[in-house]
Amino acid sequence: MTYPETRKETITDNYFGTTVADPYRWLEDDRSAATKEWVVTQNKVTQDYLSKIPFRDALKERLKKLMNYEKYSQPFKEGEYTYFYKNTGLQNQSVLYRQKEGAEAEVFLDPNTFSKDATTSLAGINFSKDGSILAYQLSGGGSDWTDVVVMKAANKQIVGDTLTDVKFSGIAWQGNTGFYYSTYDKPLEGSQLSGITQYHKLYYHKIGTPQKDDVLIFGGDQTPRRYISAGLTEDQRYLIISAANSTSGNELYIKGLQEKDSPIVSIVDNFEQNHNIIDNDGSKLYIYTNLNAPNGRIVTADAKDAKPANWKDLIKETDNVLEPSTGGGKIFASYIVDAVSKVLQYDRNGKLEHEIALPGPGTAVGFGSKKEEQDLYYTFTSYTYPTTIFKYNVNTGKSALYKKSGVDFDPSKYESKQVFYTSKDGTKVPMIITFKKGTPLNGRNPTLLYGYGGFNISLTPAFSTSVVSLIEQGGIYAVANLRGGGEYGEKWHLAGTKLKKQNVFDDFIAAAEYLISEKYTSSPYLAIMGGSNGGLLVGAVMAQRPELFKVAFPAVGVMDMLRYHKFTAGAGWAYDYGTSEDSKEMFDYLYKYSPVHALKPGVKYPATLVTTADHDDRVVPAHSFKFAATLQERQGGDAPVLIRIETNAGHGAGKPTDKAIEEIADKWAFMFYTMGLTYK
Repeated sequence: MTYPETRKETITDNYFGTTVADPYRWLEDDRSAATKEWVVTQNKVTQDYLSKIPFRDALKERLKKLMNYEKYSQPFKEGEYTYFYKNTGLQNQSVLYRQKEGAEAEVFLDPNTFSKDATTSLAGINFSKDGSILAYQLSGGGSDWTDVVVMKAANKQIVGDTLTDVKFSGIAWQGNTGFYYSTYDKPLEGSQLSGITQYHKLYYHKIGTPQKDDVLIFGGDQTPRRYISAGLTEDQRYLIISAANSTSGNELYIKGLQEKDSPIVSIVDNFEQNHNIIDNDGSKLYIYTNLNAPNGRIVTADAKDAKPANWKDLIKETDNVLEPSTGGGKIFASYIVDAVSKVLQYDRNGKLEHEIALPGPGTAVGFGSKKEEQDLYYTFTSYTYPTTIFKYNVNTGKSALYKKSGVDFDPSKYESKQVFYTSKDGTKVPMIITFKKGTPLNGRNPTLLYGYGGFNISLTPAFSTSVVSLIEQGGIYAVANLRGGGEYGEKWHLAGTKLKKQNVFDDFIAAAEYLISEKYTSSPYLAIMGGSNGGLLVGAVMAQRPELFKVAFPAVGVMDMLRYHKFTAGAGWAYDYGTSEDSKEMFDYLYKYSPVHALKPGVKYPATLVTTADHDDRVVPAHSFKFAATLQERQGGDAPVLIRIETNAGHGAGKPTDKAIEEIADKWAFMFYTMGLTYK
């Protein structure tokens, strides 16, 4: 491969006496003409390479066929209507419908009409308690910055002005006259997309008044916090405020709304654990917490004095991770048991009423509704079970099929197998391997190993048409549940953070070695993939063990671990990562595995297709730019190093269907082609 020459500059930083060069820092400026020219040039090289793959178009057509079926969301009730999302098949954005009982469904909001190229998406929607008025958020080009539009539900009449520059926010209605939302001050200097967003602010917006008159409720200079969210209890009695400085651990506050000018009262005054008020009966609060319970528990307290000292266990901690929800006056305790779902229904006194009978090992999501509703909905899915919606009655404990998937897929031809392999330090790690029945274990199967391993996020089974297009070709799809995730609670999470982050990489490398030793595949047929924190994972392990993998797909990755905290909300990730400024020990640790810095000249690295997007303001594309430039410079082998930069797209949310299909087709074509295989 002949790559475009990427200009190098003499820029260095000194960390605790160590000089670190940063020759490609100019690529951090997403506004510069030089960076834009670099993006165009790199995309041309990438597309020229991909266009020569003879089966690329066939893969794209197969993906279109697989994805061309009706898709529905779980329905939800607001006022006199039942709402649901539907995609007829290849629509770029799913459409929001509504339906009165006994009447035909009608289109309520069609995001495909928001912009000519369908890159403006519906980023959230919240109704007032009676369903008569709503606020919906619009994201342009996948950005985390949104606009908020207020509308009357009955006639879809827009109310007041559109709110602008809102970020990382829900909408919490108080009556029909106003709502709470959160945002940051937009950077005044430099890039609007990559500039640091330091402190969140919670505002109250009264309908019909200018945004400049919105009232600051919490945050700002007096209580500076990086993340602030708000919600109201269903009875509108309390405003609940959660505040945090990182992605784990939060303060908890409450404000009574029945009395005018009541104070905001602290319930939890530190960031050491996670807490959330999930429901209330009058002044009785139901609180989820992992205080003294790493796997989570539910406690109750009176709002008059709801400090932790007064908490009483309602549903005690178990050996499995708890994720609660409420609906129909019940509490649903969803547990993760070895990365699959188990769901129990409890009454308000903590008495077990039902275990929900699920179709098999997989992921069940939902079990939320208003208190008066006796029927609610949930979805069930696994790697071989297409996403299906079930209707559930809280009185009988029985489920009924509501919407079956229309995807062209025969589950009987495939199998998912969970294994437990041993990591470097002896830790047992689960992995689910999915493949076509009868696949020979001869070490020659094209295999995609996927991982994440961070931020307490759990990877549970989910059906994917993009995976189907791989395994129907005799491919194998393996998902490893690495430390750093949330599959086994906070202890599992912490075992993959800061000075223990190498555990995550060791777990992933051990997963690859297991797949090879058990003859599922071998290094010439093994690809690895991960996004965001998973992109960091891929970048780190390919630098540490380049000979182990044939292909690498680092997507929207955190690649410069010395500077990640200097962009957008990156400083909030320090709970998991630590920063290069914390201490010499922390700097040395980060510097050793940071993907941009760990690449060595002359090493034969895997064939690599880096993917990112020009509007990613979560993990700024400069991470991927600098990694790709460094890897192109230092690649000592013949394997290609390409970067695919999506334009007018962000971190992933709201990506149009056509862009998603093109990206997947490019990845699988690149994988098969560089492995010397053909698409059948």
